[in-house]
Amino acid sequence: MFDNLKKQFTVQKRLKIKYHLRHLKALAFPYNLSKMALTHKTDKYGYHFYTPHYQKHFKKFKFKKIKLLEIGVGGYENPYLGGNSLRMWKSYFPFAKIFSFDIYDKSFLQENRIKILQGSQVDEIFLEELIQEVREPTIIIDDGSHMNDHVIKTFEILFPKLKLGGIYVIEDTQTSYWENKGGSSIEFNKSVTIMGYFKSLVDGLNHQEFENPGYQPTYFNLNITSIHFYHNLIVVCKGLNNEVSNYMVNNQKPNKT
Repeated sequence: MFDNLKKQFTVQKRLKIKYHLRHLKALAFPYNLSKMALTHKTDKYGYHFYTPHYQKHFKKFKFKKIKLLEIGVGGYENPYLGGNSLRMWKSYFPFAKIFSFDIYDKSFLQENRIKILQGSQVDEIFLEELIQEVREPTIIIDDGSHMNDHVIKTFEILFPKLKLGGIYVIEDTQTSYWENKGGSSIEFNKSVTIMGYFKSLVDGLNHQEFENPGYQPTYFNLNITSIHFYHNLIVVCKGLNNEVSNYMVNNQKPNKT
């Protein structure tokens, strides 16, 4: 028994050293997120090709004291594996605090500037408690279950908690087309799928132009300034969407005399 415990401790220590060495190696590429991804062995570049989009949208935050929240740690039920992307974010954002959570206990992977909690992305009580601790994240990345209903529910809970000027990202949106994840490859505009739901938010960017007297804009109408769709990736930018129409007045065409 003692030998098994000793062996396990040795494995854990070696993992910590390996993760630290990757961090040191990543310092050689301070402005190249794709190379950082390869260094930290995260699938955000190579398997997926998210990092070029991330770098474009996130570069303005690089030297800011931001809070980044990523849903999902990786490594499935193994408590010692995962966290590769969290360490990548830590390398790219030298002044950021990185938060994450997973349905499995991943506390072993915590380190300086990385805090990991355990919980479900559709547990409203847990998410409220999480936000009380994180307090206005600037970036939220959903790399969790990829179930269509989970993604939508989590967005509706967490997007209002996102800091104004922040960015909310949904990864692996290919599940929008997979039936076993609640998606559809037939009804592309179905509101219960990821793509259908987020496409439905696009019109809200132009809510000032609706010819609908008395229209009451939704929270998302008022707080989404842009939505970017990429291959298997959605980027939602939060801000005050209050640019007035150059023609409509209170969702009516003006009377011409």
